Amino acid sequence: MSITLAELEKNPTKYILLSAKEDVYIVTESNITLKLVNPNQERIDAAKSLFGILAGDTTTLEEARDERLSKI
Repeated sequence: MSITLAELEKNPTKYILLSAKEDVYIVTESNITLKLVNPNQERIDAAKSLFGILAGDTTTLEEARDERLSKI
């Protein structure tokens, strides 16, 4: 999303919260001068890439915990 600096000044909280979901570009005189981003975006992208990786796995949380503890 691209917004003007004036719009950011009017609603800073709105755009700070929005930056957690998508990049927000601040434009002045047709140039992008600032980009608001989620500092954890790399972690979020990594987690999303793992969803569904074990689709056929039917292991329960308790079974996974017991297996992990048995190796200690």
